[in-house]
Amino acid sequence: MNLLLSTAVALFAGLMMTRLFKVMKLQLPDVTAFLVAGVLVGPYCLGRLGFQGIGFTSMEEISGVSFLSNVALGFIAFDIGNEFRLGQLKKTGKSATIIGIVQASCATLFVDAALIGLHFILGPEKLPLPVAITLGAIASATAPAATLMVVRQYKAKGPVTDLLLPIVALDDAVGLVLFAVSFGVAQALDGGAVSIVSLFVNPMLEIICSLALGAALGALLSILEKLFFSNKNRLSLTIAFVLTTIAISTIELPVGLEAKIGFSPLLVCMSLGTMFCNMSEYSTDIMKRSERWTAPLYTVFFVISGAQLELSVFKSGAVILIGVIYILVRCLGKYFGARIPSTLLHLDNNVKKHLGITLFPQAGVALGMVVSAQALGPAHGGIIRNIVLFSVLVYELIGPMLTKKSLDAAGEIEKPRTEEQNRARFEKKELPKA
Repeated sequence: MNLLLSTAVALFAGLMMTRLFKVMKLQLPDVTAFLVAGVLVGPYCLGRLGFQGIGFTSMEEISGVSFLSNVALGFIAFDIGNEFRLGQLKKTGKSATIIGIVQASCATLFVDAALIGLHFILGPEKLPLPVAITLGAIASATAPAATLMVVRQYKAKGPVTDLLLPIVALDDAVGLVLFAVSFGVAQALDGGAVSIVSLFVNPMLEIICSLALGAALGALLSILEKLFFSNKNRLSLTIAFVLTTIAISTIELPVGLEAKIGFSPLLVCMSLGTMFCNMSEYSTDIMKRSERWTAPLYTVFFVISGAQLELSVFKSGAVILIGVIYILVRCLGKYFGARIPSTLLHLDNNVKKHLGITLFPQAGVALGMVVSAQALGPAHGGIIRNIVLFSVLVYELIGPMLTKKSLDAAGEIEKPRTEEQNRARFEKKELPKA
């Protein structure tokens, strides 16, 4: 009962925070409002009062509803798969692939260079070399959830948006490879045993098997939907398939010689959405209906994400210093990693100026990498965890705002309706044009 009540409070707090932001005329995306609401109902604010069911009193309590976050991420990836329709890929596929690989690689190289230099300045006790290299790999990851929500809220359309979502989707695959290689090097430097299998075979198996599983389930979903004559029933079937896909993605199959078949839930669900949207004639309507169904789920997801941000990381001066450098250098890597190939490909000036800034947000995928990085041991793993938590706190609060401002500057966001216009639209009245 307490978890249900806490979830309801999270949803209510997120919604009310968006109203407060509008009353205060802050001009910030709803995502930021949800995250701020999450911090307020989390263990460091309202949760400290100790009232069960009114706010989350501990991280353990938040973990009790973490399955909602996994479900939300699955649907976010499924929605992003909609951006890989063949007609759209013919226009942006080549550019998105090149920019996606370059910007992720640049973020890793920039952060590696900066943190390795900082390692020699601060010393191995403050910043061990394996930690610096691992953080460089984590820097490649971009948060698809915040980006998708900003694009949806403002109904952004244009060259920057057309490239942004496919790039964010590709980021997961590129990030997996970069992390596997960098983490393997970090383990070798830390004295651990590293093999070709862990460096190259397992990451490639994960990517290939994830895409293949998602494609197979997407094809099956497209066939089964023809059995139904109501889009309501087709939507229910789609939801069931996404939930099934998320569950299957948690399976890990050993195949011998240290090799294993694992799945990335984001990649599997993205592949599911891509296959479904290219095979099913009902996909356009189903995706629109899915947006309405998932809106409260996404709200809870971001509020929970805000509640998980650990404010205790501010206690360490070294973490703040390394975190600030990590944040700034990663942003430079993302910006120039997008701008340079955009210039070489002779893309629109708005793409050159603004695309890189929209790639700043970082959250879920990076935190997943942090879990894997704990294999370096409690000391190194703790440093990585605190620095990434600090950066995620900053990125999640300012990243959506920067994405919104960049899309607005690119002219891809329509001027929002006033409160009077919204009220008149709801009442089906016509207001005189300004």
